[in-house]
Amino acid sequence: MYPYHNMIKKRIKNGELIGFTYVDDYKNIGECLLLFFNTPPYERPVRPHKYYEYINILENWKIKQEQQNEKEKRNEKEIENKN
Repeated sequence: MYPYHNMIKKRIKNGELIGFTYVDDYKNIGECLLLFFNTPPYERPVRPHKYYEYINILENWKIKQEQQNEKEKRNEKEIENKN
């Protein structure tokens, strides 16, 4: 059996995740958590009964993204101040 969720979690850990959203009606699945990656396959759906496995992972991912965005903003301000 293909380790679907293990591969998704590995991709998240490797930094391939670029976003996610919850959708009500995804391609013959219905409600799901839809994960977006920067490498193929670009979309991976997660069914509701597996959401609990992703709550902490996605929360940590969001925190890292916010920290990265703040760092980029600080760098941009430093560049502007030098000019």
